[in-house]
Formats: sequence, C-alpha cells, structure tokens
Amino acid sequence: MTTPATRAEALHLTGERTVPGIPEENYWFRRHEAAYAALLPYCANATVLEAGCGEGYGAGLIATTARRVLALDYDVPTTEHVARRYPGVSVSRANLAYLPVRDAAIDVVANFQVIEHLWDQSGFLAECHRVLRPGGRILVTTPNRLTFTPDSDTPLNPFHTRELAPAELAGLLTDAGFEVETLHGLHHGAPVRKLDERYGGSIIDAQLDVVMGELPGQAVWPEALLADVAAIDVHGFDIHGDDLDASLDLVAVAVRR
Repeated sequence: MTTPATRAEALHLTGERTVPGIPEENYWFRRHEAAYAALLPYCANATVLEAGCGEGYGAGLIATTARRVLALDYDVPTTEHVARRYPGVSVSRANLAYLPVRDAAIDVVANFQVIEHLWDQSGFLAECHRVLRPGGRILVTTPNRLTFTPDSDTPLNPFHTRELAPAELAGLLTDAGFEVETLHGLHHGAPVRKLDERYGGSIIDAQLDVVMGELPGQAVWPEALLADVAAIDVHGFDIHGDDLDASLDLVAVAVRR
C-alpha cells in the first residue's frame, strides 16, 4: 500500500511539488487546490491539456468533469506515478517548450503554478496558443511577484526563473495572442485570516519559521500549529478581482483569439 509519506519520498519533495495527504504540506496543497476548484467549470466536457501536472491530483480533479485529460510533465518518476494513481488521466513525458499535440486540438490548457519555472515563458504561451482551438481557453495560476518576492526582480526561490506581477502576466498573455477574460487573485479567506491573527500576523511565516534551516523531514512542528495547518481546506481561500496587487497568487483565464 502506498502512503502519503512513501508518495512524497518517491516524488522527491522539494517544497515545489505539492502532494496531498501530508499534514505539513496541507496549507500549500489546499491553496493550490482552491484554484483548481474555482476554475473547474471551464473544464466541463472539454479536452484538457495540463501542462506541468506535478503529482497529478489536479489532473485527477479535472478528469471528474472533463471529456479527456492529457497531463504532461518532464520528470519520469512523476509521469509514472500519475499513470498509476490517476487512471482517468492520460499522461506523457514532455518538455513544455514543445507540446506534443497537433494544432487546434485542445479546448483548455491548464497551467497551475508552473509558468514561473519556465525559461521561455513567451515561447510556452505561443505553444499553448498553437494547440488551442479558436475560442479555447488557457487557465494560469502563478505566485504574485508583488507579494511573493516583493523586494527583488530576482526570485528568492531557486526553482523559479521569473515571477510575474499582475500586469506582467496579462501582458505575456496578450502578446501571445490571447484575450484576458479574467485576472483575479487568491487571498486568505476568513478561516485562514484567523490563523494569521493567531500566529502573529502570518500563518505562512509561522510555517517557514519551523522549516527554514532544517534538513528535509527533520523539522519539529509545534503540535497546535501542525493541527491548525492540517485542518485548512479549500474554503480557507478567496479568489476575486479586488486588491489584485495584494493577492498571494494570480489566477488568469484567457481566450485564444
């Protein structure tokens, strides 16, 4: 039987690939899951390409409503894991610089917490434009540079190549031939804001204080903090268009012209 811990070990957790079922990871997992849940209606009865699927939980969620889901990732152990764990998803290894799909074959491209890792963001979006049918949509989520790395244009996260502010993401999409339909932001909702208050202003900082400087798997979590983090669910986050610059993540829907 595969447990969350053995799944995490097999997928070489780095803090960038979010895995369900791990209490210490639950804040980040639920924060990402909230965006999937909000954008799921766009995938109904559609042929969906997830470009950069990670552990696969998002592709598995999309598969509950889509007609077909093709999930792509560059890492072989990841694609093997997705194929085993999510039988409703077709999965292939691919470099996102070239999407292995014919022109105008896809209704929806999903790209969740991936574009900030890519060296050629414009080239990737051009590929998304190519594989989408006219009127098809791209769904993008990415950390908001203004709050994620507010004091530098160079990402502090070593896995990120370029983080984007709201106007920068909108500009990339427009330049690639998309019309931005919505550009919203993900914020802490009331339940997580209560945790912010409980932990001196930031539940994120409270978690980072535990893990920073510790070797993987060796951080000692205070029992109360771990219980609070483990109890967070998708309803702990709000997605809307207000106060976009202060959002944690950007959530964009754009249409192929």
